[in-house]
Amino acid sequence: PTDPPSPQEHGLDFERLLDASAYKEKFRQDMIRWGEEKRRADPGFFCRAAVKGALQSVWVVSDTRRLSDVEWFRAAYGDVVQTVRVVATEETRKRRNWVFVTGVDDAESECGLDQGVAFDWVITNDGDEVALGEQLELLVQSLHRSL
Repeated sequence: PTDPPSPQEHGLDFERLLDASAYKEKFRQDMIRWGEEKRRADPGFFCRAAVKGALQSVWVVSDTRRLSDVEWFRAAYGDVVQTVRVVATEETRKRRNWVFVTGVDDAESECGLDQGVAFDWVITNDGDEVALGEQLELLVQSLHRSL
């Protein structure tokens, strides 16, 4: 089987696919389906793509979505991996214009890490900039100490 055409081949606006717009929602289920097919064939496909050519001693991989992603990074990098989960209440998410979509928001791509992962850090982002800053400062200080 061949890969589906890239966003560029479909004439899609890559930047608009990165935001929370209706534009992204139009293509979201197809993107999820394609990603799931790639992961079934090769669970490390996207993880390897994320680290390809990375030479930094410290770097951040944002937005892992599945237990297999976390397991891949832990297997590849061992104890230096720090997992961080950012949470917000459903009320906060709705204020940010999130609307639950059955078949999308209950799929593994959106809730695959809701269970089965003991995160090293849990950061709450409910709109309190001071509280968020304090949490992030603790995380950064911890990371600096481990260098």
